[in-house]
Amino acid sequence: MIGRLERRYLLHVPKGYEAGKAVPLVVMLHGMGGTAILSQRETGLSDKGDAEGFIVVYPEATRPDPLQPASLRSNPQAWNDGSGRFHSGEQNIDDVGFLRSLIDELSKEYSIDQDRVFVTGFSNGASMTFRIGAELADRVAAIAPHSGTCWTESIKPLRSISVCYLTGTADTLNPIEGGFPRLALGGQDQGGRSKPPVMSMITKWAKAIECDEKPVADEESNGVRKLRYGSGRGQSQLLYITVDGLGHHWAGGKSQAPGFLVGRNTDKLKATDVIWTFFQATVGSSKHSEKEK
Repeated sequence: MIGRLERRYLLHVPKGYEAGKAVPLVVMLHGMGGTAILSQRETGLSDKGDAEGFIVVYPEATRPDPLQPASLRSNPQAWNDGSGRFHSGEQNIDDVGFLRSLIDELSKEYSIDQDRVFVTGFSNGASMTFRIGAELADRVAAIAPHSGTCWTESIKPLRSISVCYLTGTADTLNPIEGGFPRLALGGQDQGGRSKPPVMSMITKWAKAIECDEKPVADEESNGVRKLRYGSGRGQSQLLYITVDGLGHHWAGGKSQAPGFLVGRNTDKLKATDVIWTFFQATVGSSKHSEKEK
């Protein structure tokens, strides 16, 4: 329970887990209208957790009518990502508090390495991931938002935190140049709020974690472009990845929406593999061992 709300999550503990042996925790946040089970199927993170030895938790957002089942059309689950959108924004649901409590609860029940708590998410879940990075850096070592928007105006993380952002060049619901989202088949804007250009979000985070504001490396291969922004405060890292032709999908995952609505998926990159590699690379940083003023 968080306040008066009963909150739910799906937990996957890797095969071979041993109590007393510290393991990483990955928090995966579904998109608007999504569920924990669909997110698990889409990303394959549980399989990755078995292979690499980390725990995965798939929290669920709230829905307009908590007494009725989740439904994309009639009762969509949505995170309070700071945009003021959806029922969660209108009701100011304390999702930050929920996720902090969830991490604390799991840390009591399982042997979780507190220097290796990571958060990723897709779409509205990615936007929530950005908010977690800004407000829960004291509990999280790195974030990896995929195809979402950072709505936080002033980012002042309490500690250093690394950021990996992924998106597709053909994502009309999360347009790289900013603006209102629309379906891949065209038609009118989908409403909500106009989104800022992605590059403005990257620059904002570069400043917040004290990385170079211009990339120190620009790599491109097979339609995948990676911009690296060097090391920031506490050896934090910032990586921005675009995938050519990718629509509004978890790259390389099992698509949960038809292409005519959200664009094409791709096999050029598997987001789950790339994100885990990035998370692993942050372990050597001084995230929680550093003594910051």
